[in-house]
Amino acid sequence: MDPVIILQEVRKIYKMGTQEVRALDGVDLNVFPNEYVAIMGPSGSGKSTMMNIIGCLDVPSSGHYILNGADVGSMDDDELAAARNREIGFVFQTFNLLPRVNCLQNVELPLIYSGIRRAERREMAAQALQNVGLGDRMDHKPNELSGGQRQRVAVARALVNNPAILLADEPTGNLDTKTGVEIMHLFEELHQRGNTLLVVTHEEEIARHARRIVRLRDGLVESDEKVDNPVLAQAV
Repeated sequence: MDPVIILQEVRKIYKMGTQEVRALDGVDLNVFPNEYVAIMGPSGSGKSTMMNIIGCLDVPSSGHYILNGADVGSMDDDELAAARNREIGFVFQTFNLLPRVNCLQNVELPLIYSGIRRAERREMAAQALQNVGLGDRMDHKPNELSGGQRQRVAVARALVNNPAILLADEPTGNLDTKTGVEIMHLFEELHQRGNTLLVVTHEEEIARHARRIVRLRDGLVESDEKVDNPVLAQAV
């Protein structure tokens, strides 16, 4: 089985006046289909830069990023946007939902960008909401939902295109402990269904739900370890 993500000697260098900041300094990483990986590291370790590159929001200064067999470094802006919409589902700490439209319309958004006709995208969005347990909340707007429900809408939107990778950036950061457990239970279900998950977190307890933890420091992979006894979140 081929990796869905291949990073080879990836560097990202930012110019700040006369200074060079090496956000990534030669990162190698392979992620295979259906892996559940946590990315950890202190502030300034390079984890946000790496996730931006994996999410096709940025490109390496040097090295190679192969996403599902395609070399991201050779893509122009339009091709990057298409790859991002097709291959990556994003879940953010702040949910990033549109406040004036309902759940179904929020989940439909990636399908509009993909050019899918209205009847089909409504059906796909409704199914995605059913899959995260919100089939009875489709007509509700975000401000009519709890924090956990809003994050579930964000997960449904991330998955509606059936992307190769679900990329979650501090997905429980704005949630209370009980609601965070609910979201980690949902992620466990997604993993069991065959989704590939990458979760950026600074919380060791959240990272222990993954099957593998990659730790960054100073723009390099400091450690890459399997989790022997992952925490299995139960429905609450």
